[in-house]
Amino acid sequence: MIRRRTLLAAAGGTLLGSALATGTAHADATVAVNPGTKYGTWEGWGTSLAWWANVFGARDDFADIFFTTKSVNYDGTALPGLGLNIARYNLGACSWNSVGGESMAVSPNIPAFKQIEGYWQDWNNEDPTSSAWDWTADATQRAMLVKAAQRGAVTELFANSPMWWMCYNHNPSGAADGGNNLQSWNYRQHASHLAAVALRAKNDWGVTFSTVEAFNEPSSSWWTATGTQEGCHIDATVQSAVLPYLRSELDKRGLTGTRIAASDETSYDLARTTFNSFSSTTKGYVDRVNVHGYQGSGGRRDLLYTDVVTTAGKALWNSETGDNDGTGMTMASNLLYDFRWLHPTAWVYWQVMDPSANWAMIAYDASTLQPGAVQTKYYVMAQFSRHIRPGMTILDTGVSYAAAGYDASARRLVIVAANTSASAQTLTFDLSRFTTVSGGSGGLVPRWNTVTTGGDRYKAYADTYLSGKSVAVPFAAKSVQTLQIDGVTI
Repeated sequence: MIRRRTLLAAAGGTLLGSALATGTAHADATVAVNPGTKYGTWEGWGTSLAWWANVFGARDDFADIFFTTKSVNYDGTALPGLGLNIARYNLGACSWNSVGGESMAVSPNIPAFKQIEGYWQDWNNEDPTSSAWDWTADATQRAMLVKAAQRGAVTELFANSPMWWMCYNHNPSGAADGGNNLQSWNYRQHASHLAAVALRAKNDWGVTFSTVEAFNEPSSSWWTATGTQEGCHIDATVQSAVLPYLRSELDKRGLTGTRIAASDETSYDLARTTFNSFSSTTKGYVDRVNVHGYQGSGGRRDLLYTDVVTTAGKALWNSETGDNDGTGMTMASNLLYDFRWLHPTAWVYWQVMDPSANWAMIAYDASTLQPGAVQTKYYVMAQFSRHIRPGMTILDTGVSYAAAGYDASARRLVIVAANTSASAQTLTFDLSRFTTVSGGSGGLVPRWNTVTTGGDRYKAYADTYLSGKSVAVPFAAKSVQTLQIDGVTI
């Protein structure tokens, strides 16, 4: 989550050869959607809560903007709700109490809104009903968690760092040298903290975490004592030691149905390295592999999919990603690479609100903590999240600039495609492999258009029609469009 480390995307691994390197259409092209090749049932779209929810978690308008598809008024503008249905709750590592004369060591570079308060604040008592635990902590982020769950979101509990007192140097931003910072005698305690919070959420907050993730980019070496956020290096050997404790701590609290995700590595290639280093026993504790998308267009997404899904039979999510392009074009391009090669069943943006306008969907001021402008990236996200919905089957398109989702009960096919080039083009979608393709009245194909360089933000059109079992659509340069084709059967 050191989001400004642009060198990762620049240097991050080899491309998938010519198929990926030339995957973006630059001239008129035909895309054949193949209902015979399916890549699972879509689970949804999400965001991590953490910092933005630590600032704005009490606000219902933001809960509606992000976690519903309603039209929501924001700053005089009617925003189409993004319809996110996954919320990742960040269990904090900070507290400002002293225990036996010891207290948290604080990085000089971490801003206050990135210091998330944890619940287990005194290591002398593991009983969560004792005064060693402060269940009033982290009230604002927790408020958004509850709002998201009330709006139907699936939830995941994750930790950027163990509690400060579990760290060798008591600094939840990392070790001085970026090395392992979880004390060996606190492996179980880290798992216990997570499990206790999961139980408390279920019993008292009305939130049942579907999954728990004990690590965040754990193999990365940039988690240091002078960092700008919470983080902790936890190498694969230590991860292997913590995972059985996490399963045990969940089970002994009756949370046998709560699944474990791991390891939220920062890149596709590193996720492969970590997962493949695990023994078969360790892999058995992992129900789903979470990976972050910070390799951008680099990395072997295809090999990660093969190792995790095809070979090991695990679920796979892109559980966190972001980029420094406020137009949303980079996000769309990398997301479509994920659909083509990674085949996750869910996709999660890191911070939908951020002080950096280019990273944000809605920006805010880091000094005043006042919300600001809606970025074009927001409307690009709407193209995907409002239309490819949970429960749809993801179909193969054969290209890395278009994704397709199919709703059998509604007989609806949704296609989201991007023209990342600097020239306009026409994309023709070949649907000849489907049994029936009728469209709406008169063969109407509703479409929504976002031009990332200015113009249409998220504009609906009713001017496009089927021609037999195909539909041709003009795309402006640097644009993203969604097509909705009804009356489709496989």
